[in-house]
Amino acid sequence: MQVVDSHIHLWDLNALRYPWLENPGVSFVGDARALKHDYLLEDLLGEAGEIEVLKVVHVEANPDPANPVAETRWLQSVADSARSRGMPNAFVAAVDLSAHNAAELLEAHASFANTRGVRQILNVHDDKLYDYVGRHFMREPQWREHFGLLRAHDLSFDLQIYPSQMDEAAALARAHGDTQLIVNHAGMFVDRSSVAGYRAWRDGMRVLAGCPNVAVKISGFAMFDHKWTVESLRPYVLETIDTFGVERAMFASNFPVDRQFSSYTDLWRAYASIVDGASDTDKDALFRRNAERFYRI
Repeated sequence: MQVVDSHIHLWDLNALRYPWLENPGVSFVGDARALKHDYLLEDLLGEAGEIEVLKVVHVEANPDPANPVAETRWLQSVADSARSRGMPNAFVAAVDLSAHNAAELLEAHASFANTRGVRQILNVHDDKLYDYVGRHFMREPQWREHFGLLRAHDLSFDLQIYPSQMDEAAALARAHGDTQLIVNHAGMFVDRSSVAGYRAWRDGMRVLAGCPNVAVKISGFAMFDHKWTVESLRPYVLETIDTFGVERAMFASNFPVDRQFSSYTDLWRAYASIVDGASDTDKDALFRRNAERFYRI
């Protein structure tokens, strides 16, 4: 089975500083203490097993906010090394778009050959268990002004939000129709205990899909479904594909975060099982071609 993995993380605790791994704790996404060790390209490829990983997209691993460009510099050195086969083939770099120096950071990231986009985690939730950032960045004038700079550098934006933020995100996408947005982890549906929660996710995803410059990654389900099965994933995978269409959806592993709840091979086999009846053309789009197209690799 051949895949282009559109969402992975690597870290080298000797080369870089990751504040969240200095004193990791337990949250709804698992026990971060189990992640307090180097996770390098060879670790990912070593546990791929029968899965032939053709290319990977590295999404920022929450590096030191005082020096986020150091992560991009390190990743480029990894990609340029003889044994890496060019991986990671694309970087989604860390930038705080509310920062006064966001323009300089964007320019610095964009100077590296494999940089394709940026991510700033935006998840806000009334329940403190799920709240990542505690502020509504998309409502801040300076943040929105700096978001407008992405197009000048031909950078996409990886959009990590909750369903309650999807209307605002769709307005952002419509205001910047020439910038590609890519929804992370199928919209991070965490409010699973009520019909209203499901409808908020479903309807919000439909609003986002109404923006032609928005695509989606089918990933991260294990963060909210620690004992997942193929059948527990199936409705969310199929709903996401139906909503965005085959041409704007792509599978990803979210490793090593989802490694706490799955092997690499089991995860990709599950995706393959869910779309087993699809055409070869559609499977190629979901597992390989769309990731290559959206991240230009």
